Amino acid sequence: MSHSEHPFDAADLDFSPAQMASMGEDVLRRIVAHLQALPETPSRGTLEGCADLCRSLREPTPEQGAELDALLSPLFEEWIPRSFNTPHPGYLAYIPGGGLYPAALADFISATTNRYTGIWDAAPALVQLEANTLDWLRDWMQFPDTTRGLYTTGGSMAMFNAIACAREKLLGHNIRSGTLYVSTQSHHCIEKAAKLAGIAHDRVREIDVDAHYRMRVDVLQQQIAADRAAGLKPFMVFSTAGTTNTGAVDPMDAVANLCAREGIWHHVDGAYGAFFHMVPELRPLLAGLARADSLTLDPHKGLFMPYGIGALLVRDGEALRALHSSTAGYLPDNQSEFYDPAQYGPNLSRGFPGLRVWLSVKLLGAARFRAALAEKRTLAVEAAEKIAQIPGIVMDAEPQLSLFAFHLQSSALTTLDAQNAATRALMERITRRGKVMLTGAQVGERFLGRVCVLSFRTRREEMDICVQQMAEEAAAVLAEAAAK
Repeated sequence: MSHSEHPFDAADLDFSPAQMASMGEDVLRRIVAHLQALPETPSRGTLEGCADLCRSLREPTPEQGAELDALLSPLFEEWIPRSFNTPHPGYLAYIPGGGLYPAALADFISATTNRYTGIWDAAPALVQLEANTLDWLRDWMQFPDTTRGLYTTGGSMAMFNAIACAREKLLGHNIRSGTLYVSTQSHHCIEKAAKLAGIAHDRVREIDVDAHYRMRVDVLQQQIAADRAAGLKPFMVFSTAGTTNTGAVDPMDAVANLCAREGIWHHVDGAYGAFFHMVPELRPLLAGLARADSLTLDPHKGLFMPYGIGALLVRDGEALRALHSSTAGYLPDNQSEFYDPAQYGPNLSRGFPGLRVWLSVKLLGAARFRAALAEKRTLAVEAAEKIAQIPGIVMDAEPQLSLFAFHLQSSALTTLDAQNAATRALMERITRRGKVMLTGAQVGERFLGRVCVLSFRTRREEMDICVQQMAEEAAAVLAEAAAK
């Protein structure tokens, strides 16, 4: 349908109620059909020929509007299918998200009501709903009442704000002397965020890991001492609650002890794993997380939200406010009784990300989120136990949370390069079968296959398929290697 009932009024960008209802129904019908068909679609879309497709999609700005159906048809039938099928129940690649339907409804409500939530005065009740959700995150992580936080577009921006906050509090204007510490398995976005926050690459220290890919606290302590002796100022340590490569959980309690003794800010990257802390019986797996000075969370991972929402919690909320709080002649005076997003984050103009969390948790209840997270860990542990028994599979990292890593090995694979190639082939062969999608990671000289269970749609059926296909394809790869 065209957008206007009055073609002569070129300046009219609005739609009639009947048009809006019809457009909404058209979109909703396609979305529901898309979600209903997910189990029967390939876990990884068809990616061959995408370069030519993208070249063909280049076009000048359209001067006239098109019919909605003419736009939706290629979007749903041609372009969306040619991508990683991230909401698929068999998506075990990278760190899955999922995309809860209530969160999509929340985004639609947010975009159409279009309320301004940058400052409390503009939408007090709506900002309070967002503040409530940040308090829920705080309580699930067992942080104190002094904690404040903000929603970001993802973990990378949460890291940036955490570094800026620690830098402001501990270094002041003497930024160049500050040193920051990560493990060799930390997410690469930390170094990028550090650079954006004024901490140059030569002031970021990479700390070795142990045989289980966890940060070595003894090496960390030695490096801190060496930097102090060189006249530098160690100010921030990053530990990880579930690394992307192997799912390793750093010894956060030991790191917290060291940071407390040394007067160093301890940040926990919990983008992947922190939400398992919601489940009381799983909290021992994340010992020390609640002691962090700040914490990155990704609701688009462990809370199963659509992509595009991260979060930061800071134990000393006033430190976060000191970094961001400002005012201007056109703004109302800052107030301190209620949460005010612009006083705790860099954005003045912003969307309403907290509505995703609020509507989803209110509709489903926290108990169902805890049950889903507990199930994902159980599925991962059970699958890892079975996959470890498959001939040729060597388990490199048992599931500390819901991710495990392995490689393929046999007498026919006599070199590391051959083992790496075989492991890559194993991942690709399983993915091409279309039921589950797997990806690997280069860790040092070895390529590891990975399975990460964190989509709310992944249930026991998908994990049984994963184990079965792993056994079948591992046997096929090893047989081909032996025949050469």
